[in-house]
Amino acid sequence: MNASDIPKLVHGGDLSNAIIRFGTPKAGWLDLSTGINPVAYPDTAVDPSNLWNLPQQTVLDGLLGAARNFYGITAKADLVAAPGTQAILQCLPSLRDPSDVAILGPTYEEHAETWRAGGHHVRTVQTLADIGPADVVVVVNPNNPDGQTYSPETLSAVAEKLAEKRGLLVVDQAFTDPTPELSLASNADVPGLILLHSFGKFFGLAGLRLGFASGTQKTITLLKRKLGPWAVSGPALEIGARAYADVRWVAETRNRLDEDRARLDKFLSENGFEIIGGTDLFCLGAHEKARKIYHLLGEAGILVRPFPDHPKWLRFGLPGDDIAFNRLATALGGLSDE
Repeated sequence: MNASDIPKLVHGGDLSNAIIRFGTPKAGWLDLSTGINPVAYPDTAVDPSNLWNLPQQTVLDGLLGAARNFYGITAKADLVAAPGTQAILQCLPSLRDPSDVAILGPTYEEHAETWRAGGHHVRTVQTLADIGPADVVVVVNPNNPDGQTYSPETLSAVAEKLAEKRGLLVVDQAFTDPTPELSLASNADVPGLILLHSFGKFFGLAGLRLGFASGTQKTITLLKRKLGPWAVSGPALEIGARAYADVRWVAETRNRLDEDRARLDKFLSENGFEIIGGTDLFCLGAHEKARKIYHLLGEAGILVRPFPDHPKWLRFGLPGDDIAFNRLATALGGLSDE
């Protein structure tokens, strides 16, 4: 395999494709290609009735209350649960007539894909100063993959300007949970603003497929109609409500993620990477030999995230423990032997 052969990946976590490219490692895969907490929320037991029955309104209400408290969403705003924020991304473009959409990038590619598929004109811009006459602006805060952040005050001002012409600011807060001071949840009732909240990344349960949108009652009512009844499974409702209410686990996890992110940054710097940015769930580094390193790690059973348009970039999710950190160190140590 040629070291310059980097696949056109759309998402991290594609272990099926990694197996095709590199085979199945004896030690199993160490997947560092996503920004998902590697130490998942542990209490995932469910009441069997939530498997047997259709999702109950009382259980949904319990989840929405717990999520509202966790995110600090104002009482004037509305909130809807969905089977992952991806489902909400698919719905948003249908809420508006064809519009000029400015997306701050590079960022999560599905934002552009869903708006473009919905018949909108999509532009990728580098800064808020570049949004021009856009009707819709999409910001991931903190951004994936470079960790760029914007203050709640700055984004609220953008939302207010867009609201004046009936525009919309979409803020994807998928990576905000470790640093809640960046959240706009207390302003979720502001016209012209809609927030996306991901459960799976911070709580490490991406397979549960649970996400939310908060915003004005008018906007969220439209989303509820698009998503339809029973959008979220009973087990997801139960586990989500329990996790959001676990104040001790949340606090301990925020501390651990902060420490592990600092450890990963230091480790990559010591191995020749320039740290471009990141969040407490991933680190983006640049290296002259990034393509070779991608393949070296893949052959060692470690999957990281390359970027075809930025050949020096690699994104690393957090190793979950000392064993994972040591495995990464061993694999990178082989680079000096080549």
